[in-house]
Amino acid sequence: MWAFDPLSGAGAKKQGGRFNCPESLALYSSLDLTTAWMEAQQGFPFKAQPMTIITYDVDCAKIVDLNDSSTLSLLGFSPTELACAWEDLATQKQQPPTWKLVKQLQSLGVSGIKCRSFAPGCTEKNQNLVLWQWSDTPPNYIQVIDDFKRLPKSKASWKGE
Repeated sequence: MWAFDPLSGAGAKKQGGRFNCPESLALYSSLDLTTAWMEAQQGFPFKAQPMTIITYDVDCAKIVDLNDSSTLSLLGFSPTELACAWEDLATQKQQPPTWKLVKQLQSLGVSGIKCRSFAPGCTEKNQNLVLWQWSDTPPNYIQVIDDFKRLPKSKASWKGE
């Protein structure tokens, strides 16, 4: 739905996610196509629906690798907390531990994280990059790769909205 504005973070802001509470911008991306697919499908048993895969050119500073156990330990966080049932907790009006971690990282000036995917069927090799700060200039540079101008230009491209 957000293919017309793939740098907005609006979808994550509207719904919230593992690493952002609703009303907070975040840009979720995967480091490979398989992980992007697994994230989009989330193990649901229905037939795969159409989706737009977008590639980015990224050169961002202040990214924390949450795959590193020593980094997690320094932050007072555990792999179990990363894998929490964040959506269930949020539905029950409880703050997921990952949202607390994000606030801690943002207070330290961190722009984003690299972390394994917790989508069904994913393993440690399936990696995501989640950004809270990004722009078209350094130190948090990100740009959509659309050399042939194929992405839609407005929300009007999506029927039913």
